[in-house]
Amino acid sequence: MNPLARQSDPIAAVATAPGRGAVGIVRASGQDLSALVRALCGRALEPRHATLLTFRDAQNGIIDTGLALYFPAPHSYTGEDVLELQVHGGPVVLHLLLGRLLALGRAIGLRAAEPGEFTQRAFLNGKLDLAQAEAVADLIDATTETAARGAGRALAGELSNRVHALAEALRELRALVEATLDFPEEDIDFIRAAGVAARVQALEAQVAEVLARTRQGALLREGIRVVLAGQPNVGKSSLLNALAGAELAIVTDVPGTTRDRVSQAIQIGGVPLHIVDTAGLRETSDTVESIGVARSWDAIAEADAVLFLHDLTRLESPAYAQAEAQIAQAVAGHAPRGATLLHVWNKSDALDEAEARKRCRDFAAAQAWDEAAQPGLLLSTRTQAGLDDLRQALLAACGWQALPEGVFLARTRHVQALAGCAEHLQTARRLLGASCPALDLLAEELRLAHQDLMAITGEVTADALLGDIFGRFCIGK
Repeated sequence: MNPLARQSDPIAAVATAPGRGAVGIVRASGQDLSALVRALCGRALEPRHATLLTFRDAQNGIIDTGLALYFPAPHSYTGEDVLELQVHGGPVVLHLLLGRLLALGRAIGLRAAEPGEFTQRAFLNGKLDLAQAEAVADLIDATTETAARGAGRALAGELSNRVHALAEALRELRALVEATLDFPEEDIDFIRAAGVAARVQALEAQVAEVLARTRQGALLREGIRVVLAGQPNVGKSSLLNALAGAELAIVTDVPGTTRDRVSQAIQIGGVPLHIVDTAGLRETSDTVESIGVARSWDAIAEADAVLFLHDLTRLESPAYAQAEAQIAQAVAGHAPRGATLLHVWNKSDALDEAEARKRCRDFAAAQAWDEAAQPGLLLSTRTQAGLDDLRQALLAACGWQALPEGVFLARTRHVQALAGCAEHLQTARRLLGASCPALDLLAEELRLAHQDLMAITGEVTADALLGDIFGRFCIGK
């Protein structure tokens, strides 16, 4: 969708989700809807007051009785005139009412809204900035309470306010530095007297704090894709069932029971996780199982985190240990760069703890794993001992930490923009540390840092990006 195309057209759509409900909403927005209001409602409406009306079709037949609310510009969600009709939430009723609205509005060019077009107009008309507009969709799509609260903070403007404060501080710094370019004979002394180096360092710290909160928010929004991997019969399906709290995967003693990926969405501490159980990794002549194993490797290649399960009761077998070492090495090489790999030692209930940990250490030493990589996650999927420790270790390994001030539900582009700003500030600080700073380069780094911040709120944004963002919204919002 081109964000500027047909911006002046009045638009209409059903604003409630598909399906049946007690109440459904049809919404229209445009630069002047007064004539449309009179045509549909038979009279003018008092602004921002609910009016009970009977809505009729072209043959004067009754469509439904419901409420009409009129919000004249600029005091509306979109900044334009908005008409909102609340009727019974049956899909046929809503379809008939929308059709009647479009027919009456044909003379003024009323058309069906595209996905996200109401919120897009709110952005273009200055009612929301881009970060707030994205938060609208994130609040609708939130799958956990923590994510909903994070989206609510972003929609209320907490992220935008922080970004604007940083941008204002950067703007002042840029003015100081760029002023010296016009008076080169005073440049260095002026920069030092103004404490520019200390102010850049303080800005770095502030950007790092906001970046930490947005990184957590990105995890909340996008979730973590976790793949369970390992040889057959190590307990992957049992672990999936334990994490999900339901019997989702078939568990038997027969190797190769799981032959395809089994996925389940769960949450741990408010963080959404997409758990994928996979076929056991081994060489096999079974055609169907071979397909399942190939899909296991595909899943590992797309993972944010891989839980590699080991069977403690079989580690003493040289054949098992040799295959385990080879597969573990292959998994580490197959996982994406930056993905978390956690070794989980299952069936700990079959051994005493001292023996279980000895087997872990001996295996890790045989693979020449360094101390930091030596695993200590003992688990029993049968008794669920160690399951809570695994949950917390998984979140920690993926970078999640509960922040007392809360997180902003953020997107990857926000994280990338803040990270880019931080890099430019770091370069600026290094330039200031030189005995004779190159002030033109310093000014450019500050400009780029400022530009990255402005991209978050949409003050510097490509039309193509706007189209991609709003095109992912639901119709009617």
